[in-house]
Order: sequence, then structure tokens, then C-alpha cells
Amino acid sequence: MDRWIPRSAEGDVKSALRRAPAVLLLGARQVGKSTLARRLVAEDPAAAVYLDLERMPDRQRLQDADTYLRAMGSKLLVIDEVHRAPELFDTLRGVIDERRFRGDRYGHFLLLGSASIELLRQTESLAGRISSVEMTPVLLNEASGAGLALPQLWLRGGFPDSLTARDTGDSLLWRGDFIRAYLERDVPMFAPRLPAETIGRLWTMLAHVQGAPLNKERLATSLEVSASALNRYLDLFVDLLLVRRLRPWSGNVGKRLVRAPKIYIRDSGLVHALLDVVEYDDLLGHPVVGPSWEGFVIEHLIAAAGWRCIPYYYRTHSGAEIDLLFERGGRVEAAIEIKRSAAASVSRGFHAGCAVLQPRARYLVHGADGADGADGADAAEDTWPAPGGVTVIGLRALAERLAGQA
Repeated sequence: MDRWIPRSAEGDVKSALRRAPAVLLLGARQVGKSTLARRLVAEDPAAAVYLDLERMPDRQRLQDADTYLRAMGSKLLVIDEVHRAPELFDTLRGVIDERRFRGDRYGHFLLLGSASIELLRQTESLAGRISSVEMTPVLLNEASGAGLALPQLWLRGGFPDSLTARDTGDSLLWRGDFIRAYLERDVPMFAPRLPAETIGRLWTMLAHVQGAPLNKERLATSLEVSASALNRYLDLFVDLLLVRRLRPWSGNVGKRLVRAPKIYIRDSGLVHALLDVVEYDDLLGHPVVGPSWEGFVIEHLIAAAGWRCIPYYYRTHSGAEIDLLFERGGRVEAAIEIKRSAAASVSRGFHAGCAVLQPRARYLVHGADGADGADGADAAEDTWPAPGGVTVIGLRALAERLAGQA
């Protein structure tokens, strides 16, 4: 099914182009970056040029990049797969400075890339000239706006071609092809010395331990690699925007805190594909159902909270635990417990953690907006107070609340 889902990143990119000469749009492969960029170009084809560095003709245009880019005058230059030409960034700086000198201050370049750390390192030469936007897989508000239900989004994940596939079987096949393409193409491109087969095994292992604190020794032993090699593999997944390392909160509170990060595969559909979970009923009966829902919620809430809120989890060796907390300006803004059941209650460990951290707001995210199989049409508004200053709330409603505070 060829179906465009309106993306909030489109507005973010347009806003960034109005205030910065260059914008870097980051996102995993197949998340919709190229489609979004082509839509922007199509709005005014005479004022924009789209270059895809995976195409030989476009790479040839940039053999003398300085001459070509200056010849484009005041057009918006969209350069896809920009990580393929790291030498380009020094040229971009000169072109930007010349256009700014002429009074053309904003909206010169839109750069698209799939690997965050290396690209951000390359853009250091554009300091003060570039703004970054991350494009996530499809979020709940975007899916809802396109008439797609939460259970479908959770099961299939947010990559548009997987989400809108004809049926669950086609969606699973798409995700299987996606995983193989990363291992056969992207791993050799971004990390040519790392063994793709071992990285594929690690990816599956991470799906089995979704949301658990990182146990480097156990994973390294299972893979028969060193701890330093394991770190390189995990760094690659994080850099490719496929895995999130959720850091533990580590303030000085006089408690013995767990120091290992929690590891999440960022897209729930990839978790399910790696574990061969095909249908929604299969997911509800699978051991990964709780960790999968937790990771799904965390990704949505981090996206909603925005860059000013720093996400952590909190756990002590004595049992106090908070699934997700946001810190802003040195203050814990929100503490969040995540449960799939609509009838869930807050744990003692959550109350114990809140007693120490004193967050401004305390939430229990429940599953009434579709995670438990219920019809979620109105459940996002299903919010009520609970003892201990906790607000029980659905994912959609909390995401909207956090976005309003960003």
C-alpha cells in the first residue's frame, strides 16, 4: 500500500530552514526522510534541487562540488545520503558563508543522513550554520491522523512501509528484508571491519533482553567477543539510530544506584521481527510483550518531550525503580511508570524513587488506549488521579501533554 502519512518532522524541517542556512535531517534508513525531502522540493521545483548520492549521476555533479553548488545560486540544495561524501562539508561552509554575505541567510541546504555520530562529527565544521532534526519512525499521533490504530503501530513498528503493508505477513517480510539489508549493506559501509554475522546475532540477543540493564559480560561471552568489541557493536547500533541506551540517573542521593544503561531496540516492529512475532495475538502471549510495550512507550514519550528534557531511568539496589524520568535544567520534571494493563497500579519501588527524587509530576502510563487490545478511540482521554500524587494516563494523552510543555 503506497500511502503517505503526514509527519511532524516536515514542520520541524521547514521551521529549521527558516532560521538556519543548513539543516541536517537524521533518521534510520527507510524512515521517510527521502519522501519528506522530495515533498518539500515538489512544493516549488524551480527553487530547489534534489541530489541523491547513491546515484552515480548525482555524485558526478559534485565531483567539482564548489563550482556546482555556487552555480545553483539561491536554490535550496537537498543532498540525500550525505554521509557518503564527508569531504563535502568544508565546501558547504564556504558556499554558506558566501550566500550569507550576499544577504541570503537561511535555507541553503537540507542534508539527509542515516548515521548520527559520524555525521554530527562532520558537521562540526558548520558550527553556527546548521540545525539538526531527527526523524523518528511513525509516532502515535501521526498514525492516528492517518487512521491507523495503536495495536497495528505497536506490532508492526513505525517504518512506513512496514506499518502500511497489505497484511501482517507482508509487514513481517518487509522488516526481515530491512534487517538483512542493514547487515549486508550498512554494516560493511559504516563499519567495514566489524563482522556482520556477529552483529546480526547481537541484534537478536538484544531483542530477547529488550529493556534490561546492559550485562556486557554475559553478552560478550555469548557472542565469544571481548567487552571492547561488544562496545563497538553497540556503538554502531546507536549510531545507526536503531538502538537506544537509556542512561541511569546518577545524581548524588546517598543510594546505591544501578549504573548500567538499559538497552532498547528503538522500533517495536524490529523487536517483533527479530523474535518472529507475526500476529497481534502472538505478541500478547509472548514473554517480550511487557518489555516491548515499555520500549514503545519510552520512544514516544522521549520524542514528545523534546530535546530540552533529558531521559533517564532510575533504579537502586534496594528495589526503588522508575521506568522513565525526564530532567530539565537540573530538576526532575516527570517520573513515569509504564504498565500494559489498564488496571495496573503503581509499584512500591516507584513511590520509593519518587520520595527521593521529588519530581514535579508523577505518571502511570496504562494500556487502555489499545495496548491491551481494547478499542482506543476515546481511551487517550482516560485519565484519573491516584494516591501519592500520581496521574494515571494513556500514552496518547501523556505524549500530548509533554509536547505541550516542550
